[in-house]
Amino acid sequence: MAEETVKKYITNEDLKNHNKPGDLWIAIQGKAYNVSDWIKSHPGGDAVILNLIGQDVTDAFIAFHPGTAWHHLDNLFTGYHVSDFQVSEVSRDYRRMAAEFRKLGLFENKGHVTLYTLSFVAAMFAAVLYGVLACTSILAHQLAAAILGLLWIQSAYIGHDSGHYVIMTNESCNRFAQLLSGNCLTGISIAWWKWTHNAHHLACNSLDYDPDLQHIPVFAVSAKFFNSMTSRFYDRKLAFDPLARLLISYQHFTYYPVMCFGRINLFVQTLLLLFSKREVPDRALNFAGILVFWTWFPLLVSCLPTWPERFFFVFTSFSVTALQHIQFTLNHFAADVYVGPPTGGDWFEKQAAGTLDISCSSYMDWFFGGLQFQLEHHLFPRLPRCHLRKVAPVVQELCKKHNLPYRSLSWWEANVWTIRTLKKAAYQARDAANPVVKNLVWEALNTHG
Repeated sequence: MAEETVKKYITNEDLKNHNKPGDLWIAIQGKAYNVSDWIKSHPGGDAVILNLIGQDVTDAFIAFHPGTAWHHLDNLFTGYHVSDFQVSEVSRDYRRMAAEFRKLGLFENKGHVTLYTLSFVAAMFAAVLYGVLACTSILAHQLAAAILGLLWIQSAYIGHDSGHYVIMTNESCNRFAQLLSGNCLTGISIAWWKWTHNAHHLACNSLDYDPDLQHIPVFAVSAKFFNSMTSRFYDRKLAFDPLARLLISYQHFTYYPVMCFGRINLFVQTLLLLFSKREVPDRALNFAGILVFWTWFPLLVSCLPTWPERFFFVFTSFSVTALQHIQFTLNHFAADVYVGPPTGGDWFEKQAAGTLDISCSSYMDWFFGGLQFQLEHHLFPRLPRCHLRKVAPVVQELCKKHNLPYRSLSWWEANVWTIRTLKKAAYQARDAANPVVKNLVWEALNTHG
């Protein structure tokens, strides 16, 4: 009885009111925590916390954090418990599954994927250098360009893995692996990746909160973008203007060509973040890594004998990486979308609705980097990719039990679904009922329908 009298309680409605700067609360397993100060130094960034402020975030906390993180919560505890704290059956089963995986040691047993991939990347880099510096034929140079594109894909998987969990022996080596595989080898900042990717995981397929769906004016996966909604991630209006209408109206034709140059957008996004006024972790190191890339890559290209060869070398290497850009979009473009912030009470449901798996043989796992198991990865982002195939049947059974979607498509089927989604939105963009000022180019292209 004595212990019961010292407990203080608030309701979920009370919790929602703690959503202002300096007064930011969340709940985990029925306990309320004040994260007002912690949010400034949160390793995953502030956006992932701000999107769930005033809610129970237990499932998201379990998904993103190792067991050691629970000890840090004691310093943030407000002393209040949530009196009307409830757990859905889906969440209960999800937490049991996560606990079982932890008991089996799946989160700690990382296998040898990192060693194999790093060795593969090193061998490919050597092959690229040999092809450019030691060979004189155009065919050899183009082959080297293709290998470089494949190197960038595999290096990105290393950066992705190291961003979700420690793939090396310690945190310092892990950070080095991030900067090497991301900034130095691919020219894409790991800081930019963490900033956008964590938000994507949390707000999976929210049109206004998930940055991975916000590609106006080039692409739109839903007609809801035609209302010029505001991106809550970038804090700017996603204007559906005449240019956006024109480009989106033909997006099912331009999808694959644009993917060939998707890498350029990542370069731009990296520089925009690093030169912004935002607080960027390890900004100097990120700049240094980007400088390394923009030193070796132009020097390598300059070793080719003619400008046409240099152009086609860059074009080929960028075009090969389109395979990865396509894969990322196949996992989400044709899945269910919604408008508004993510909610902590339906973590499993939102991840299941917003993802598509790509079915393939096990010998192709290296090519997809484990991300063909997109739902499994979203539910357990800290789970090493070598275990994703093993846990897929368990996840599928849980989805079946709770009547949730589990979609696993072939590469061809996923492309068909994605193009169908883009085509539907394209036709809707052409609809004159959508109010937008038309220009002469639009009228000329659509006079005859």
